Amino acid sequence: MNAIRHIARTHQAARATNRALAYRTLSGLVAAAVEAGRLIRTGDLLERLGAGDLRDGYQSWYGKHVKAAYIAANGQPPVKVWARHRRTGRWNHVAAYSPFDLSLYIGLATYKRTAFLAQPAFYQAAFTEAA
Repeated sequence: MNAIRHIARTHQAARATNRALAYRTLSGLVAAAVEAGRLIRTGDLLERLGAGDLRDGYQSWYGKHVKAAYIAANGQPPVKVWARHRRTGRWNHVAAYSPFDLSLYIGLATYKRTAFLAQPAFYQAAFTEAA
C-alpha cells in the first residue's frame, strides 16, 4: 500500500514540474530572448521607469495600448511568451517587444495612467539601468 502512495506522490510532483517545463518549451526561443533582455514585457519597462507598483489592472490597460500601437505600426500582433505573473505566480500568455520598440513609448503617452512617464528624463533612466 505504501508503494502505491509513493508512486502517486511522485506522479503528482512530476505533473507540477512538468507544467513549468511545458510552458518554457512552448515559448522556446522567445523565452530565451526575454531572459537575455533582448525582448521585454510591458511590466519590465514599467519597472525600469519606476512605475512597477501600478495596480495589475492599470498595467494590463497599458499593455493593451502598447499592443494597439504595435499592430497599427506593423500590421500584425507582437510575439507572445508564456511567463509567470509577478504577484500571483500563475502562467500568462503575454506579449514581448524589443526594448527600443516605439510602440512601448506610444503606449505610455496614450494611456492616461502612464502619460506622466512619457518624459525624456524617464526614458534616459530606463536605458541607463538597462545598460
